[in-house]
Amino acid sequence: MSELRYDLPEADAFTRTYWEAAVEGRLLIRRCQACGRAHHYPREFCPHCWSEDVVWEPACGRATLYTWSVVHRNDLPPFGQRTPYVAAVVDLAEGPRMMTELVDCTDPGLLRAGTKLEVAFRDGVPVFRPEAVRS
Repeated sequence: MSELRYDLPEADAFTRTYWEAAVEGRLLIRRCQACGRAHHYPREFCPHCWSEDVVWEPACGRATLYTWSVVHRNDLPPFGQRTPYVAAVVDLAEGPRMMTELVDCTDPGLLRAGTKLEVAFRDGVPVFRPEAVRS
C-alpha cells in the first residue's frame, strides 16, 4: 500500500489545466480581461473586480522572495523527509503573490526579502529556487 502524500495536488475540473501545465514544466496564472490584473491562486472570477472574464496565460517563471520560514518539523508525509525546508511567499513578476517552497537553498540564512527567484518543478508542482542555481 502506498503512503498518503500531502504535497501533491488534487486537480478538479477547473484546476486541471493549471496542474497539467505544471507537469509539463509550465507555470500558468489567470488574467482578468475586464480590469487587466493577474491573480493566483486560480479562480473562476477576478478577485479584484469580480469579473468572470478571466483567462489562463503563461507566467514568465520569475519571482522575488516576499517572506519565508524554515520548517524544521512536519509529520505529514513526505515533508518529514525534507526537513528542514523553506516555505515561502513569492511575488510573481506578473504581480500576484504565491505560496510555494524554495528549493536548492544551500544556506537559508542567506535569504533576503527581494531575492530573485525562478520557477522549478518537482513532481508536477511549481517550486522556486534562487536565480543563480541551474540544474
